[in-house]
Amino acid sequence: MSANYSVWTDGRQAEEWLTVSAAGRRETESVQAARKSRDSRELGTSTHADCPVCTVHIELGRSHLKGNSFSKHGAELSQFLKTLTTPRESVVLLSLVAGALAMYGNDDVVELTPSNFHNKVIQGDELWLVEFYAPWCGHCQALAPEWKKAASALKGVVKVAAVNADEHGGLGSQYGVRGFPTIKFFGDDKFKPLDYQGQRTANAIVDYALSQAKSAVNARLSGKKSGGGGGSRSSGGSGGSGDSKAVVEVTDSNFEEEVLEHDGMVMVEFYAPWCGHCKNLAPHWAQAASELKGKVKLCALDATVHTVMANRYGIRGFPTIKVFPAGKKDGEAEDYEGGRTASDIVQWALDKAAANVPPPEVVEVTSDAVLKDNCEGHQLCIVSVLPQIYDCQSECRNQYLDILRRLGEKFKKNMWGWLWAEAGAQPAMEEALEIGGFGYPALAAVNSRKMKYSLLRGQFSEKGINEFLRDLSYGKGSTSPLRNAALPSINTVEPWDGKDAELPVEEDIDLDDVELDDLDSDKKIEL
Repeated sequence: MSANYSVWTDGRQAEEWLTVSAAGRRETESVQAARKSRDSRELGTSTHADCPVCTVHIELGRSHLKGNSFSKHGAELSQFLKTLTTPRESVVLLSLVAGALAMYGNDDVVELTPSNFHNKVIQGDELWLVEFYAPWCGHCQALAPEWKKAASALKGVVKVAAVNADEHGGLGSQYGVRGFPTIKFFGDDKFKPLDYQGQRTANAIVDYALSQAKSAVNARLSGKKSGGGGGSRSSGGSGGSGDSKAVVEVTDSNFEEEVLEHDGMVMVEFYAPWCGHCKNLAPHWAQAASELKGKVKLCALDATVHTVMANRYGIRGFPTIKVFPAGKKDGEAEDYEGGRTASDIVQWALDKAAANVPPPEVVEVTSDAVLKDNCEGHQLCIVSVLPQIYDCQSECRNQYLDILRRLGEKFKKNMWGWLWAEAGAQPAMEEALEIGGFGYPALAAVNSRKMKYSLLRGQFSEKGINEFLRDLSYGKGSTSPLRNAALPSINTVEPWDGKDAELPVEEDIDLDDVELDDLDSDKKIEL
């Protein structure tokens, strides 16, 4: 009697069969790799619909023996199969699963990971078009054949690559990836990639890439840019590469000013010029400093020269990284225990900074400047329109604002802007965001980089808004383009004073002073 192993995955269907006898001897047809669906529950398994998994279903004759689910990373699946099959057969099964899960393989699309991204993209001279995708994403699966066509057409002109951002989340977060697929163009300035917002067809992608390549060539001819956009090595205190100027060199004499008196979070690398590990860290430290500029300050101190500070913080090995929190500093620091790649450093620093950052202020839209300050430079700005003060007095309005403040606290790591306006005060904004058709209060999320917005169509409540924003964080929900591809114009208005509206006082009329005969005469009409 033979044991049948059915392998179900979220990848493409693999037409291959294998049979393993109860004794482990290979025979003819038995293991099928196919597409997992939500109907996998019928096979005795249950998995989350959005989670890419492999489900192994085992039968002996007509009897179900065992079923199990595994993540796409495969280590647990490998161990499971080894307990059931010979090594050779488990390799065959694993190859079926890997083939089913792979979105790109034997084609012209370069697969990038945290281990090769910096060397290939950042340090190289080539122009890169990079897709950040998730294997379970339907839009990514639809894009895949077009992406491959574009890669073939652009071969030798622009590098076309893909990053599995579901598996390598740190790399995706490093470049602000919040939805799938996200496409970025890395030109001469590798630290400022451009977002691709065109159609997801091979022709549109190729046209965009050629246009960007032409612009890069013209810029090089004019002398505005040269080489690989910050990938060359340069000397410096930390021996960094990339934009080494972003790393602040600190000494015993300026440590207090540069580190302890700085308002924001500071990370200091204590290094030795002869240290091999320090030299390996240097380009990653410089790249991280460039990407964190304006958010987290990265410094470097030569501990072999500036021994006062090195001794003060107990430096015994190199490199040692110390972290100084934002706000007033008492001189105490904590050890950095994250990874030593640029992406690891950036992700750790952003998470740490976000955890300590105060909740965002919910700001009233009173001018163009207020809208731009809270939308531009933020991934999203959350815009609410509340009822007029006559319809919803101060207690009512403050209840709505408290909901927004609590949600701002909950989503503060995203560093979104939070805005509100009174109904009717900003008609152009309401029209641009289609607010008002469902009554007030209303809410929309605006992406000022892509000039798109998404409107809350559910209940304006803490639960309703939370679900809406959570879906947006996962790249779900429908979006619409902003009219004229620009932020709406804003009326300059006085901010709310926090008080109730004063209802107009009706003047009492003394009827004793009214001559009724006069009123009657006024109604007469001469013909």
